[in-house]
Amino acid sequence: MKRCRLLLIVLLFHFAATAQQVSLQVALAGLNHDHVHLILSRYRKGEVKIIGIAENDAQLIARMKKRYNLPDNIFYNDVPSMLQKIKPDAVLAYNAIVDHLAVVEACAPKGIPVMVEKPLAVSVQQAQRIEALSKQYHVPVLTNYETTWYNTNQQVNEMVNDQQAIGPIRKMIVHDGHQGPKEIGCSPDFLKWLTDPAKNGAGALVDFGCYGANLMTWLMHGKAPIAVMAITHQIKPDVYPKVDDDATILLEYPEATGIIEASWNWPYSIKDMEVFGKTGYLHALNMNDMTGRQKDSTYTVPVKTAKYQDNLTYLEDVLKKGYKPGNDLSSLENNLIVVRILEAARKSAKEGKKIAL
Repeated sequence: MKRCRLLLIVLLFHFAATAQQVSLQVALAGLNHDHVHLILSRYRKGEVKIIGIAENDAQLIARMKKRYNLPDNIFYNDVPSMLQKIKPDAVLAYNAIVDHLAVVEACAPKGIPVMVEKPLAVSVQQAQRIEALSKQYHVPVLTNYETTWYNTNQQVNEMVNDQQAIGPIRKMIVHDGHQGPKEIGCSPDFLKWLTDPAKNGAGALVDFGCYGANLMTWLMHGKAPIAVMAITHQIKPDVYPKVDDDATILLEYPEATGIIEASWNWPYSIKDMEVFGKTGYLHALNMNDMTGRQKDSTYTVPVKTAKYQDNLTYLEDVLKKGYKPGNDLSSLENNLIVVRILEAARKSAKEGKKIAL
């Protein structure tokens, strides 16, 4: 449990250093995703108002109440009963990926925007249903990734697509993961669905493969790859008997290749991105450090502070200031492609062949 808490502490430190108070009144759908600690910590600091929480696990509720001093009167058994009593500015989903659709089905007819934790859905069928609801009721449905708020990733996109600093993209490589969710001490509530293929969609392939699919779709201006190929391993079947714990996904574009390396078997936690262009190379090592190379010259890239540092500030601008997601990392358009990539990767790994999109 110590290492999982250490990772959360690192993230909490980052967001605490950059977080701004927002005027949003939000509700939470579920508490069994460990990323929920980020928003509950901000609630405890008075940076966001949580007016409702839909959760039916009594022990989980009791634990969170005690840790974050949450009042009894904001808890409800499920999202529909919660929305009969309150109308939040948005509902944030911190539950199993398979349950995201039910959250949107409850919120969209009431005109309530939704932001889910990555990825958007467990299947293309679910993602398309979410898209249909979003369009029918004219409500935003957004996806939150930790790596969206990395200053380095925002700068890579600016240098590659706006400044043409390294020429046309030829190859992208994203490494994501850690030693394993059980090994780093993720909560039992989180592990229960994270290691269930029906609830999460897969193991490391979905848990960490979605980051690379999200970033590559963004760098490629919202274009889907023409084909996907994947290899998965079950290196620790005694620990993760139902799902893969290591995945390599290849994305084929007309003039570029994307390589996603997602694993619960890294020797340390990693979230980095390498982009090779026709004339140069950029490497986002983590959220704040970045290097570049032009032929034989390697250099440190000064990293600017990105406009958005966290999901709540971004969400507030979308809902109250008219910011248009377009094809950005949180957008529905981008994340529909992410789900298509992940589903094709699962099929490719199972059938041992390239899957055309």
